[in-house]
Amino acid sequence: MKDKLKDKVVIITGASSGIGEALVKHLALEGCKLVITARNIEKLNKLVNNLKSTTEIVAVKADVSIEADCKNIIQEAINNFGNIDILINNAGISMRAIFEELDLSVIHRLMNTNFWGTVYCTKYALPYLLKTKGSVVGVSSIAGYKGLPARTGYSASKFAMHGFLEVLRIENLKKGLHVLIACPGFTKSNIRNTALAKDGEAQGESPRDENKMMSAEEVAIHITNAIIKRKNSLILTTQGKMTVWLNKFFPSLVDKLVYNHIAKEPGSPFK
Repeated sequence: MKDKLKDKVVIITGASSGIGEALVKHLALEGCKLVITARNIEKLNKLVNNLKSTTEIVAVKADVSIEADCKNIIQEAINNFGNIDILINNAGISMRAIFEELDLSVIHRLMNTNFWGTVYCTKYALPYLLKTKGSVVGVSSIAGYKGLPARTGYSASKFAMHGFLEVLRIENLKKGLHVLIACPGFTKSNIRNTALAKDGEAQGESPRDENKMMSAEEVAIHITNAIIKRKNSLILTTQGKMTVWLNKFFPSLVDKLVYNHIAKEPGSPFK
């Protein structure tokens, strides 16, 4: 599959860390032309400096929860490269608090970034992606298949993303648009460290053992291969695949299994 993505123009949101950063580095090696975005321009510029000898790469400071920023991302891609082949909607934030105690502003923030960020970027990129018969990728989560306790806003945003992307795929079945919903399981990244607590403040230390998770680099390789093969969906990790499969047939059982699993986290609100 080498060179399948060479010279493809790829936009990656949430590119400054975690899965996004891993995708940037991996797709640079694949020979893609990259437009990378995030709120932290310093981290983006560091990536540009490290990779500019490998490929053409442009950094755009943006907050995907702001529609105008998303429109600007797409315009910068066109200004620099003239077209768009792949849009990877990766930007996202998480949370950890039971709904009973949660400030509703937290859910607003998650929906604005995880769901509306995907909608905004896809809306403005779509005319160009249809011309290239390109790919729209949503980096989602197993939480988009099964609601996770203490993650109401996160699960809701990922379920919404799934519905949006499925409809987008169906509407464009005869136009050559590829839509991939990629669902990593628990991944070693900083998303839990930056997850929001019940009051909207950053959670800080991750409650999970990051060393037992799939690395962001592994996830990036799987997503890249799924783009090349133009898959509709990607579900990662044995635990993730089992959760989705079991939930189709034994949802009440999975409710209990998920509850017990989350209850074992250090500092779980269910203890």
